[in-house]
Order: sequence, then structure tokens, then C-alpha cells
Amino acid sequence: MASTAPIQRIQAPLRRTIVRAAAASRAYATIPSPSDPSPQSSAPAKSPRPTYFKDTSVAPFSEFLATSSSASPLSPSEAYSLRTAEVGPAGRKRTITRLPEWLKTPIPSPGSNPNFGKIKADLRGLNLHTVCEEARCPNIGECWGGSNKAAATATIMLMGDTCTRGCRFCSVKTSRAPPPLDPHEPENTAEALARWGLGYVVLTSVDRDDLADGGARHFAETIRRIKQKKPTLLVEALTGDFAGDLDMVKIVAESGLDVYAHNVETVEGLTPYVRDRRATFRQSLRVLEHVKKVRGKEGIITKTSIMLGLGETEEELMDALRELRKVDVDVVTFGQYMRPTKRHLKVEKYVTPDEFDLWRQRALDMGFLYCASGPLVRSSYKAGEAFIENVLRKRAGEKPPSAKGLEEALATAEFSKGTL
Repeated sequence: MASTAPIQRIQAPLRRTIVRAAAASRAYATIPSPSDPSPQSSAPAKSPRPTYFKDTSVAPFSEFLATSSSASPLSPSEAYSLRTAEVGPAGRKRTITRLPEWLKTPIPSPGSNPNFGKIKADLRGLNLHTVCEEARCPNIGECWGGSNKAAATATIMLMGDTCTRGCRFCSVKTSRAPPPLDPHEPENTAEALARWGLGYVVLTSVDRDDLADGGARHFAETIRRIKQKKPTLLVEALTGDFAGDLDMVKIVAESGLDVYAHNVETVEGLTPYVRDRRATFRQSLRVLEHVKKVRGKEGIITKTSIMLGLGETEEELMDALRELRKVDVDVVTFGQYMRPTKRHLKVEKYVTPDEFDLWRQRALDMGFLYCASGPLVRSSYKAGEAFIENVLRKRAGEKPPSAKGLEEALATAEFSKGTL
């Protein structure tokens, strides 16, 4: 063994030399040598693969949107007709209903609208939430995108962004144990609203059944802070039902607010299927009735909202309006239910603008002080706020806004309702 080791050491350099020589002379199939003839010279040149796309066969984009073409305007019957489309892979296609033209709104962008970006930055800087964002409101671009902050509105959502209830129409996050309340929220909210210089503001909140008072004292404290910073600011509070505890309703009603809103959401027959089972139509009526008992018929304005398109009948809707008038509700709004996600209730019907106008007139004929009715109307609606502000200032003996300003707000409402 000792004699073979030196021989192996001598042979190692020789083996390495042989390997290098073989590698240098090796040819690869993918790399032609200089002596090989070029394949292009022997084979005929192939023409590029032709494309089947022809510019002349594609119509202008405006032709795909009939309502955007001024050359061929649609009649109301054609404009209101619903369109369907086949989607899905071959063999598993399904028919869907296209969103009607009167429900389509532009997507808001902070980059294209500076005021939108400023309001969003203010809200995030003070750790405030809005129902405009959480509930995916289609009017967020219009409400936040005024010419200045004083002309813009945002519905502040108190007590966090997580609700303890799970209504089947709402996209707000839910949890049995949401985070604790922010003790600085009342002051931050009052500071933000004073900074914007608004004349009318809407406050709402998630349901907090995990709290002993349902958050009523937190709500009332926020309203008091706002009134301390700006007594002339009119405040609307859109509250939950506080699990039917009328003492908690009284705490909020006596906090200094000007409009008490609580939504019944739908007709009585559909309430168990649309709202959380802890909410009932009769319980909501008791809340609205108790507010009037606490503040008096002329001492406060009460307001509610109803969604259409969930499968309600005409008779059920008329019955709901009669029940609301029995408890002296002053303002009612009608809006189209729009499905937030596939996990929520389906839309049973897209109600046309003409039908919304019909229900608006019926509500006014029944004695409601004001009714905002349209596909994109929501419970917190700019034109409705303008009208209510006018009524409140007249009752208080103050100089109301000019008639011209009110007409402009109502004209904006008519445009936003999607009337074609």
C-alpha cells in the first residue's frame, strides 16, 4: 500500500491534463461550430405568424355602453330593462344580471380628488372610522368629494369598526368580543368635526351588545363634546336599538342631538331573514316612539330608512309606512339594496327610479316631513341633511340657509338618485 500512493500522486496531474483536452474538443449540439453551414441558408425563411386581431373589426368603446352614446339615446323602457350575461367555463355557464345603468357610480380616487384624500387622511390620523368605508357606500365619492371640506360630509362610525351582530345585508365586520372602546374617541371626533367646519354631521355606531349599556354613554359623551366645541353644529345620531333598553335610548336622546335616526331596514315580514335575530321590527318602533316621548313631538326629528329590492311586497311596504307614522316618525328614506359580497343576501329586484319616485310621493302624502327616495339614497343623505337643517333652524328661530342653497342641494339629490 505504501508503494502505490506515490504512483497515484504522479498520475493525478496526467489525468487532469487528459480531461481538459477532451473538454476542449467536445462539441455541443446547441452551439454550431464555425465550419457548420447556417441552418437559415439551407431552409427557406418562414413568414411571421399572422395575427387575427383587426382594428377595423372592433367597435368604439362607447358602442358597448348604450347610455353613453349620444348618437342613439335609449327610451326609458329600454334603459330600465335589465341585461343578463353568461359567465363561467364551458359546460358550467350560469346567467347573471348586470348592474343597471342607474346604479353605476364612478370609483373614487384620492389622487384625482384632493378633497377625498384630505378627508381620508384626517380620519386615519385621528383613528376614526366611517360607515361610508365599512359599509361600502356607493355615494362615498360624492359625499367626500365636495369642492371643499365644508361642502363634504362623512358619517362617523363610533365604537370601532367591529359589530356584535351579523345582519345578512351588512358588510361591517362582526365579532362576539370586539376590541374595547377608545376613551379618546369622543374628543378626537369632536376635534375632526370642528376642523372641517361642517354645518350638519351624522354619527352612527356598530352594535355593542358586549357592553352593559350598549355604548349609549359613549355615544352621548361624543355628542356633548361636539356641542361644546361647536354649539351651532347640527348633530344626527343613527343608533342601534340597544337591545330594547329604553333607558339607554333616553340617555342618547337627552345628550343634545338634533335628529335621532334608527333604521327599521325592511318590512316586518322580512326582518327575521334580513336583520340579526336580536333585532325586531316592533323593537325598532318602540325605540323611535320613546324618543318622541322623551323630547316631545316638536323637540326632535326622528328618522328611519328602508331598503327596497329584498322581496318586499307593495302591501307590506304600505303597512310599514303606516306603522312608522303611528309613532310620529318624521323622515323616511328609500334606497336600493345592493349586495356587498356573495356571502350576503341576493338582490331580488332592481327597483327603477320611477318606482322610487312613486314611493316618495306616497310617503309625503301620508304626512312624512321629508322623504329621500332613489336607487343610491342611503340613510345618511346629503340633500336630506340640507332639508332637515333648514327645518331645524326655522324651529329654533335662526336664519335658515338660503332657498338657493337648498334648491342646489335638492337638485344634487335628484341627479344622484339616478333619474334618467
